[in-house]
Amino acid sequence: MSALGAISSSHYSATEAGAAALRAGGNAIDAALAAAATLCVVYPHNVALGGDLVALVKDPAGKVHFLNATGTAPSAVDADELRATHGQKLPLRGIDTITMPGGVRGWEALHELGANLTWTDHLQAATSFAADGVPVSRSLRAAITAEAEHLLADPGASNVFAPSGRLLAEGDTLRQPALANTLRRLAEHGANEFYLGETGTKWIDALRHRGSRLSAADAAHYRPQFDDPIESSFGKFRILTSPPNTSGFILSRAMNRVEERIDAPLVAGAADLVEEFNRGNVVRSLFLGDPVFGAKSAAELVGLDYGGDVARSLSPTGDTVGLSAASVDGWAVSLINSLFYSFGASILDPETGVLFQNRGTSFSLDPASPNVIAAGKRPSHTLMPVLVFEENELIYVPSTMGGAGQPQIHAQLLLRMFGGASPAEAINAPRFVVKEPEGPQIRVIVEADFESIAVEAMVARGYAVEVVPPHTELLGHSNMIELIGGGYRAASDPRADGSALIVSTD
Repeated sequence: MSALGAISSSHYSATEAGAAALRAGGNAIDAALAAAATLCVVYPHNVALGGDLVALVKDPAGKVHFLNATGTAPSAVDADELRATHGQKLPLRGIDTITMPGGVRGWEALHELGANLTWTDHLQAATSFAADGVPVSRSLRAAITAEAEHLLADPGASNVFAPSGRLLAEGDTLRQPALANTLRRLAEHGANEFYLGETGTKWIDALRHRGSRLSAADAAHYRPQFDDPIESSFGKFRILTSPPNTSGFILSRAMNRVEERIDAPLVAGAADLVEEFNRGNVVRSLFLGDPVFGAKSAAELVGLDYGGDVARSLSPTGDTVGLSAASVDGWAVSLINSLFYSFGASILDPETGVLFQNRGTSFSLDPASPNVIAAGKRPSHTLMPVLVFEENELIYVPSTMGGAGQPQIHAQLLLRMFGGASPAEAINAPRFVVKEPEGPQIRVIVEADFESIAVEAMVARGYAVEVVPPHTELLGHSNMIELIGGGYRAASDPRADGSALIVSTD
């Protein structure tokens, strides 16, 4: 009750960095930035300096700001050339999947919005972890093993994740001296260093040497954007999330349908919720794009129904970090920072230590698609932050990773919270995720301890149900802060390596 604030993230070191920022006089923005920078070092399979960022920020006056720091395609991109090289769709990884990294400019925008501490303060913990090393976590070790082929094929990634030719094991020390030097330059010179300075010159030249169309001009011109969130209601609650080019509209669709016509959505009505999630997936696959280039608005996507097949699919999960932060002065942040697939494009520049995202794989090569790749365009995005109000009072600050399943995970968390669950109970509860459509049959991944009546209803409806162990990473890493009676309750997901802390004034 006498707390400075709360912070929850998917790695305990990042949570501690955020808590230290609160203790040093920072607010929720400072805590989020310190945690996000640290995650780029300790959780590199999920996020890195070469990734993207989105966030919802509530300021002390009650205004909610949506920050879109998703990156754009190169100005020199040639869709016909990509079709000639790759055929009907882009590869999952590789140089042609790298879009402009938006995350560092996103940090800058958050800092300028209302941080109390300095830019150098935000990067201090991350720099130390990169230079001195950090133990390889359970999740990172699993990712290194799963992606060994891609990591070993890239000289920069191999040197970091398989020093001396041996893949790092859980508990081994992960050291990233080149990344530490980059973080020191960023601390001294600010975000411009990453895009306009020595660091920017190095990574752009390295990517261009490998065939990338990204240029120094692209980096110089890139800026994130602030926008208004989209809002839906559920009883007495107001759910705010992110507009296109992100997937927030799927959460709005799902919660609207539950309120209208789905009873017991996590028990007997779960099959109906599966059907609604699938409709949202179909709409995203066919119609989500960059509104700047004429793609549909959030309102259009929420109201759109489509029952056709989809040829293109995304990963049902994804490698991303979400973090939640709130402070006693009225700031709150739901932040998502991401590479997309595990280790992104699996390309790491050895000079700067920067690992790059593969968000470009989400672009279509179909000229008729609203998501077709084009110069300066943002791809459709799985990322989506969330804030929940009861009338005008903020009550929940959730965040999650989970790739294409993020809206579904948020819906299940909120349905449990609205039903009276605590943050820990909601996050620990079993989940399911409807996979992206690849044909007429709806496919569902469900944890083994999910309510049996719900699973039976899914099977009876004819869905292809894949049962996985409880608390598997396939069902995402989530965080939740509840603001209650002038204090906080917070939880972090056992599916990750994280923690949640309420920072005392003592």
